[in-house]
Amino acid sequence: MGDIYDLIIIGSGPAGLSAGLYGARAKLKTLILEKGKTGGQIVTTHDVANYPGSIENASGPKLIARMVEQCKSFGAEMKKDNIIDVDLESEIKVLKGEKCEYRGKAVIIATGSTPRKLGVKGEKELTGKGVSYCATCDGDFFTDLEVFAIGGGNSAVEEGMFLTKFARKVTIVNRNEKLTCAKSIAEKAKNTPNIEFMHNTTVKELHGDGILEKVVFENILTGELSEYEADEEDGTMGVFVFIGLKPETEIFRDKIDIDQSGYIITDEDMRTNIEGVFAAGDCRVKALRQVVTATNDGAIATISAEKYIESKEWNLAKLTI
Repeated sequence: MGDIYDLIIIGSGPAGLSAGLYGARAKLKTLILEKGKTGGQIVTTHDVANYPGSIENASGPKLIARMVEQCKSFGAEMKKDNIIDVDLESEIKVLKGEKCEYRGKAVIIATGSTPRKLGVKGEKELTGKGVSYCATCDGDFFTDLEVFAIGGGNSAVEEGMFLTKFARKVTIVNRNEKLTCAKSIAEKAKNTPNIEFMHNTTVKELHGDGILEKVVFENILTGELSEYEADEEDGTMGVFVFIGLKPETEIFRDKIDIDQSGYIITDEDMRTNIEGVFAAGDCRVKALRQVVTATNDGAIATISAEKYIESKEWNLAKLTI
């Protein structure tokens, strides 16, 4: 039947790695599972200036490498596998991967969420090089430059206003005729001096030689294309995409409580509605999705899991038969 872990963590972003560090350091037999690249969204960020106590000249990859090093130094095990089904109701939780089946006393779901992409030419190549999905993370890097905030909902307009603290001009690019955000937010944005609006417009293409230099827009009413090139003195500009997030929680649907947007519902101790199952980081319902809040979630989830494990009597000999 294989080993039974004390704690299995699904996901190796900041929440999962924080949970793994706390688990291994508490002498729990800890496994961290990741289907893709270790680190989650933060590995696409070249500079991390807002993480307290961060290493000097921190980048997303450097910060994650340090977290991985810490986890391994305390004995956390890390494996690559894509979990395709779960049995969370049993006393021993069963996770079915493409490569193997895993069993554990407690599970922390830290699968994160991903920004919805534009799906246009140049987006992937220029992500982190002028294209961003987080104003709080990257706004400072566009000080005195021009930026475009893509989207017309609450997040797009609020983040667009936040970007005016740094950029000399922010243009909100909205595919609809009117903003879809709350009226109070729209009114505030319209009264902000360095915000402009492009309605009935989408991004068609992104261009640049290693850094964003040109954006091609399309008017969805007429089909007319227009190009905007970065000021010659600036050399670049910013495109911030705020068209929603997609939580990576599909395999847990109908298995645990999830809200209508797909986020896992937890209490303040990261407990889900299923005993022994916890959630941490961007995959759960929360107000702020940042590295610092993800690591906080991971620590709390593991402390809660440890208390859960210690509260029960485990007859492992019977369970391994």
